[in-house]
Amino acid sequence: MRKHISLILALVIALTLVMGGTAQAAEKFRVAYIAREQADAFAAWLANSVIAEAKKYPNIELSVFNGESNDERQNGMIENAITNKFDVIIVQPNNGEAQRPYVEKVVEAGIIAITTNARIDGIKGSHSVDASPYLQAKVNCDLALTQIPQGAKVVVLNGPPGNFHADERRRAWQIEFFDKRPDVQIVGEQIANWFKDQAMNYMEDWVQSNPQIDAVISMNDNMAAGALEVVQGNAKFDNLLAYGVDGTPEALLLIQSGRMTSTCLQAPYDLAELLMFSAEKLYLGTAAQIDMDIGNPLITKENVEKFIAIFKEAGLL
Repeated sequence: MRKHISLILALVIALTLVMGGTAQAAEKFRVAYIAREQADAFAAWLANSVIAEAKKYPNIELSVFNGESNDERQNGMIENAITNKFDVIIVQPNNGEAQRPYVEKVVEAGIIAITTNARIDGIKGSHSVDASPYLQAKVNCDLALTQIPQGAKVVVLNGPPGNFHADERRRAWQIEFFDKRPDVQIVGEQIANWFKDQAMNYMEDWVQSNPQIDAVISMNDNMAAGALEVVQGNAKFDNLLAYGVDGTPEALLLIQSGRMTSTCLQAPYDLAELLMFSAEKLYLGTAAQIDMDIGNPLITKENVEKFIAIFKEAGLL
């Protein structure tokens, strides 16, 4: 059964670990972290959080690799990590199904395999640390049901097809919002692959071809920020609603200024804490199976100052 772990509980686990096992575990082991794409804002944020968290573990030697949003490159990196006999291989998949057979090779090689952001389900012997993308979208949907006006016209920005988070967030929007609001019309929908610049290109086209756009429904903050950048300063879109996921520093500032409506925090430092916690526990043999989820807090204008204060204290803003 997956555990849904809040920020507070994650911190408690981390403190327990520091007080108990981490300082005592002297044997060094090597961890490969294979990122999806360092040019993507959230993926880079997560990789940097993993690097920072690994420094708290004197027994972890961490190497980080950039998959550059390329399945062939990422799969080659997984094979190289197997060849180089890393003790733990953590994969942030570009496309879960494309990486599945290579993560299976990790398990077959007797190496600890962890998938994260997004997990790859159904690989016997592998482990995962992730969030629920369906719930991440649902908290936005619940808010949008009350905010998006009758007869609204909206645009939708999707992540890469085959990506668990991209697919599940879009599925949640369909079930939790569009199926409940048949009055809302989608006037533009495209795959922007999490990237801000791709979202900007699509938004520029939509603005020219649609006299009315009431909301931007985005599967992540980066794409939402790109769409908002296109209409910045255009009075016609002063009341544009925009929803995202990740809780990036940029998104928090956009929400604070009133330009973005809401996001769901996918805290990379929570993921990083649990990833290093899991890597050590699995390597030392004090855990046999780990599958954990972080929480899904909604951030709006009403509570954004609290999160900005947390980010500032952590040096993220």
